[in-house]
Amino acid sequence: MSCANIKNIPLQQLTQEFQALGIEGYRARQVRKWLYQKDATSFDEMTNIARKTRDLLKDYYEITRLTVLKQLTSTDGTIKYVIGLRDGLSIEAVWIPAEGRSTLCVSSQVGCAMGCAFCLTATMGFVRHLEVYEILEQVMTVRRTLPEGQGITNLVFMGMGEPLANTANLYPALEILIDPECFDFSKQHVTVSTCGLADEIQKFGDRTNAKLAISLNATTDVVRSQIMPINKKFPLDKLLSACRSMKLANRDRITFEYVMLKDVNDTMDDAKRLAKLLANMRAKINLLPFNEYPKSHFKRPLDAQIISFQNYLINRGIVTVIRKSRGTDICGACGQLVVCRDVRPDVSTIR
Repeated sequence: MSCANIKNIPLQQLTQEFQALGIEGYRARQVRKWLYQKDATSFDEMTNIARKTRDLLKDYYEITRLTVLKQLTSTDGTIKYVIGLRDGLSIEAVWIPAEGRSTLCVSSQVGCAMGCAFCLTATMGFVRHLEVYEILEQVMTVRRTLPEGQGITNLVFMGMGEPLANTANLYPALEILIDPECFDFSKQHVTVSTCGLADEIQKFGDRTNAKLAISLNATTDVVRSQIMPINKKFPLDKLLSACRSMKLANRDRITFEYVMLKDVNDTMDDAKRLAKLLANMRAKINLLPFNEYPKSHFKRPLDAQIISFQNYLINRGIVTVIRKSRGTDICGACGQLVVCRDVRPDVSTIR
């Protein structure tokens, strides 16, 4: 009999399964604490659960961990992890330390189907969705490698893949990440980024308390369709309408990410159109100067142009931040994540 991966099962379902096996339902919460707070490697470690119950759990469930295949450290302290999956594929996650916080950029898919012209991950194409445990294990795998006193305070779903194309696994993972009895991340410190799946954006506020970031990157449908094929299905009017209709908590804003591409979307006319597009919205803009990589057709704008663009938006009352690129020397910055498909993983499964 094959065993189910216990880290893939939502709490309500796990509780019901336990009850069907004759195990008290509250044991599901106890098991989750062992898995995510104490990083248990076996059911035998769960000493507040009777041995008979632990033996029964071993008959039906497995505890799976992923491991790091490669670890690259940038001169700025950023660390990129290549993490092996059980089927021989691999993904990348990036840990970014900063004063007062540390952020982990996690992936939601192997590869990506969205085909954004400026993104290196797009060259992989879409391979498959990540399962719930593969999303969670990125956090746990990185956490195991960090020295004592260092941790992860913030999560951003800005790695490989389109998170809102994998909602079946994204939302259960978010529930566990935010649950105080599991990872206990603040909902204000978990951000999901999307290239603009308008139909899923409308549901986002009803499904999770995490924050949302929209990868906008252009101010006209002509340009956005050229660099982001998703715009042909969800043009700017549909995208922004979905954003306006999304439920937001008090004082929350939607973050709009704007990758600045030299001579493509960096003119003052673009800045003016951007201000009009986001007028009367609870919005914040992150300007991301393009991170160049070998064979890229795009270039980074001059600093003076980026600052002028920012100043125009600030003067129109829009909170606008220029995001500093981190990990560019290890190809770990935004839009630079890509892995080969033939890296073999070393994974462990414990029952």
